[in-house]
Amino acid sequence: MLPAAFLSFDLLDFVNNYVSLHPQFWLIMSIGVKIFAGRASKKHAEQIALSYGIPLGDVKVVEFSDGEFQPSFEETVRGQDVFIVQSTMPPSDNLFELLLLVDAAKRASARKIITVIPYFGFARQDRKDKPRVAIGAKLVANMLMAAGVNRVITMDLHADQIQGFFEVPVDHLYASTIFYPELEKLDNGNLIMAAPDAGGAKRANSYAKKMNTSLAMCHKQRKEANVVAEMTVIGDVQGKDVVLIDDMCDTAGTLTKAADLFIEKGALSVRAFCTHAVLSGPAYERIENSKLTELIVTDTIPLTKQSDKIRVLSTADLFADVIRRLVNNQSISSHFLIS
Repeated sequence: MLPAAFLSFDLLDFVNNYVSLHPQFWLIMSIGVKIFAGRASKKHAEQIALSYGIPLGDVKVVEFSDGEFQPSFEETVRGQDVFIVQSTMPPSDNLFELLLLVDAAKRASARKIITVIPYFGFARQDRKDKPRVAIGAKLVANMLMAAGVNRVITMDLHADQIQGFFEVPVDHLYASTIFYPELEKLDNGNLIMAAPDAGGAKRANSYAKKMNTSLAMCHKQRKEANVVAEMTVIGDVQGKDVVLIDDMCDTAGTLTKAADLFIEKGALSVRAFCTHAVLSGPAYERIENSKLTELIVTDTIPLTKQSDKIRVLSTADLFADVIRRLVNNQSISSHFLIS
């Protein structure tokens, strides 16, 4: 019960009656929120925590001489809603560190454990596309659930159906809520949305509908992974400012070939919007030497190099707002601008 000195009689009577009828009231009021990070996403997590309005939690990682590591929370998480931020791009230590942090939170009696995975690695392995291969995305989902995850927040999965690999809620956010205002700034009435391959046609078409523009597409054939053998353009890009839309940019082979091809077909300029800047192998060199005007990415994966052609948009406010809405049991559907 609350002391009468702090409340008027009528209000005190109301609160005491409410608490007697709803004993879970004090439990709800006492629940705290803490945000932690793995080493791969620490800077990103600091920005999310700053936007949310709390300091980033203290995590210490002990490394052994053989390469083994042990993360630990350096503050109590008992009874707290724990959000752990970590993208799971290579090396696989990033994924395993996330699993260890989830397990540590569970064993430290956290109330709920929510993983914030801005970039969900192994998402390209979402099905058996040939005999005797693993479905890596499903395996990752199984490991996260076995570790003790209660909820997953992620952005622009390579395949939407990966949400169904989990038996816990998945909040699948879209970078379109960040990209769309940038596209509005570029819209001079001459834009055309484009997909670098058939797999991205649905995504690019959603942007085209939202921006009320036409759609072009590249058709590519591969001889092996990360190697494009042949590419052709479907659609008229003559005299247009082309905007390529994709969920990730890995080696940048497809993206830069598409950009050069669009210019050859008469496009005035080519920009690319890609959520996840994987940028492995010769990606940076290809982008610098291509006819791309600009590559706009988010900070779900930190850049390993700086480039005048690459611009990074922050997702911190978006993730912080989603965390705030989840904690307050509010809808997050307003962030699903383009699916």
